[in-house]
Order: sequence, then structure tokens, then C-alpha cells
Amino acid sequence: MANYPTPHINAKPEDFAKTVLMPGDPLRSKFIAENFLENPVLVNNVRGVQGYTGTYKGTKVSVMASGMGMPSIGIYSYELFNFFNVDNIIRVGSAGALQKEVKIRDIVFGMGALTNSNYARQFNLPGAFAPIADYTLLSEAIKAGEKIGAKYHVGNVVSSDTFYDADPTVNDRWASMGALAVEMEAAALYMNAIKAKKRALAILTISDSIVTGEATTAEERQNSFTQMMEVALETAVAMDKLK
Repeated sequence: MANYPTPHINAKPEDFAKTVLMPGDPLRSKFIAENFLENPVLVNNVRGVQGYTGTYKGTKVSVMASGMGMPSIGIYSYELFNFFNVDNIIRVGSAGALQKEVKIRDIVFGMGALTNSNYARQFNLPGAFAPIADYTLLSEAIKAGEKIGAKYHVGNVVSSDTFYDADPTVNDRWASMGALAVEMEAAALYMNAIKAKKRALAILTISDSIVTGEATTAEERQNSFTQMMEVALETAVAMDKLK
């Protein structure tokens, strides 16, 4: 029996491309579809989580929002990987810088995702699990970033369950272990991809600096992080050529 449509995605597998860009914000999904994709078609709008499929430089590409946090991206990425035949999910989101050399609007490629989440507990592993990005996606994304002259950093990010943490020192301690930035989704995405034998990568634009206090506006986060979007789309094209 088919596992689709689901309570969260009212579509068929053929409605999605093999590579899906996944911002957290549904309005960012709409922005990417309308500004970068040719002939975008709305393929999902359950709960207002907009998903579109179109083409970019002749390659079929989808973009669909994940919502905020690991439980939310955990649902959408699981269903896309396991029920809708998606092979690659590229998170395109915002993050807060934890190192002084990581500046506002820089791009961070999340090679690994540290986390305070218990998401991995479901796998009943006999120790801690280290969620990492897919190497092929990561290497193609770095090539795309270099090609367009993006200022980027590669390393660990922190995927946190808490935006407002009761411990005011928590980010300092993550930073002391070399974490480049903090966000809220990558670790669950990476775990789902690894379990499903699929590929995932988080490409993040720095929206604010926890070190300096600099910040961008909500509108900028929604509409202006176009370099990150271009890198992700070029990566989708590269992955299509590798098939």
C-alpha cells in the first residue's frame, strides 16, 4: 500500500525532484520558487508548508519548507526520503555565528552537526552518534561556492532544541569546542538521511552574530540570502549530472 499522501505532504513521488532545497520558512520557499525556478508548480501546501517543483538550468528541482526545529524537519525529511523517493535534501537556512571570524552574511557548510537533542535516542545506539553531511553534496557545494566567490566556512554547527536557553553560557561552551554557528535543524536531517541511505547537507547564511551582536532583519532573512540559494541550486545541478 502506498505511503502517500501523508498527513503532511499531499503529493505523489513524481511531483518531487530527486533534490529538494529545504528552508525553514515557507515564505522563503515561495521566494526561491518564484525568483530562481522556471515554471514552478505548487505541489504541497498542507499546513501552509509550501512545496514547489520547477527547473533550474534545465534540471528538475524542488523546494519545500521544513518549519522550525528538529521535530518538524524530522517529519518532512523522513517522508521525502522514505515515501517520495527524494535522494538529496539541502537545508538552506539561517544561523547565528559563534566565532568572531564568521561574519554576517557569510555562508557556513555544516560538515557535522553537534546537538543537544535526543533525536538519536530512537535508534537505540550503544553510545553517542555523530551526525555528518554527505561528502559528495558537501564537496559539490564548496565547488559552487568557490565558483561564485562566496565567503564561506566549513565545519561543525550546533543544532539546538532551545532558541531561548535557560543557560546563558551554553553558546560559549559550544564555541569553545570549535562550533562555527548555531541553528535548529541540521542534526535531525543528517540522521534521517544516513538512516535512509540518502544524502543531506545544511548550507547556512549567518543572520546574526552571538559574538558581536550584529543582526539582519526578518525580511532580509526571508529574501536576501540569495548567494546561499544559488550555491544550493548549483549543487542540485551538479548532483543531477553525477547520476
